[in-house]
Amino acid sequence: MEKTTMKRSRQRDAIVAFLKTRKDHPTADMVYQEIRNEIPNISLGTVYRNLAQLSERGDILRLPCDGKVDHFDADTNPHYHFICNHCGCVKDLELPYDCKLDQNASVEFEGIIMKHTLLFEGYCTDCAKTI
Repeated sequence: MEKTTMKRSRQRDAIVAFLKTRKDHPTADMVYQEIRNEIPNISLGTVYRNLAQLSERGDILRLPCDGKVDHFDADTNPHYHFICNHCGCVKDLELPYDCKLDQNASVEFEGIIMKHTLLFEGYCTDCAKTI
C-alpha cells in the first residue's frame, strides 16, 4: 500500500515521538495525557484523529485488543502481541514472524493474503502469580 502525503504537524510529530519511546502499547487516552504535558491545548479528538490517520497510513499499528479500547504501537515491523486477561497490559512477544502462515492460508483462500496479525491472550507474569 502506498502512503499518502500527510502534512506535518506539531501534534502528530509529538504523538509519534511519544509512541517510539514506549513498549507498553498505550491507549489513546494515555497518549493524550502525555502529549497534553507538551501541548496543553491539544484536544482528545485531535489525538484520536491523528492516531487514526497514522494507523491508516501504516506509520503506527492500531491494536484492537479487547473490543473496547485500542492500543497503539510505533513498531510497524511484523510481530506478535500478548494481552493479559486480568490487567489488560499489552506486550510484544519475541517470536519470529511466520511468513509460511500467510502462504498456508492463501491455499485455502481465493483472495490475496498480504499479512497476518496474532494476539495471544492469557495472564502476564505479575497476574499469573496471583491466580
